[in-house]
Amino acid sequence: MTGRVSRIAWILFGTGTVLFMLLPMVLLVLFSFGGNELASFPLRGLTFDWYTALFAKSDFRVALENSTYLSVAVGATSVPVGMLAAFAFAGLKRRRAGPAIAAMAAPLMMPPLVLALALFSAYSALDISLGLSTVLPGQVVFIQPFVILVIYARMADFDRTLLDSARDLGASPFRAFVTVTLPIISPTVIGAALIAMALSLDEFIITYYTIGGGLTLPTLVWGLLRRSLDPSVNALATLILIGTVGATILAIRATRYRG
Repeated sequence: MTGRVSRIAWILFGTGTVLFMLLPMVLLVLFSFGGNELASFPLRGLTFDWYTALFAKSDFRVALENSTYLSVAVGATSVPVGMLAAFAFAGLKRRRAGPAIAAMAAPLMMPPLVLALALFSAYSALDISLGLSTVLPGQVVFIQPFVILVIYARMADFDRTLLDSARDLGASPFRAFVTVTLPIISPTVIGAALIAMALSLDEFIITYYTIGGGLTLPTLVWGLLRRSLDPSVNALATLILIGTVGATILAIRATRYRG
């Protein structure tokens, strides 16, 4: 009897925790389709008017273009560097790879606000004008460790005898990489790129301090919240949520190692 009560209590606790975490996002999506001019109950029907109003904003088109450019650029920049770093770490003995990975992951341990202020101070000291060109390095510094760790987790268990066999059959190091290593780890590489793109799409603090007068989708949300509270903000946040969660789900499926 006691075990049954305990099991029911844990189920109720787990259900309550999940609801507590998901309910704000559910309300966010719901109000983006609501007919009310403010996020409030009861809803006066469902409508796509707030999405239409959002798409009509010129700021939204600019922010969408900038966010798309940054997410693609971050993914394209992080993956080659991440592969090289992961290969290097995988070639080290574990007792040496540990400190190296810890040093590489230092930006993850640093609060994003501190990292953003450090980047802003560096750009100011070097008299570099802020814009997309300054946002990209800042995002890469923060996101790169994620990519390296994902690819390293796959490379740590990579069967290097396959490479040795390819070399014994006359393949050059580059050809062995292209024909043996890359096809095996390509799902992980694609997943790492999607993770980088999802993080870039959602990144606000570093972007806010390093973009100057430009806009991305997260900074546009911040600007709209300061000027108004109409549900077009919820529509924009819903689109960011769909993009981020969708990319993350695809990344998880791609990086799932099946042996």
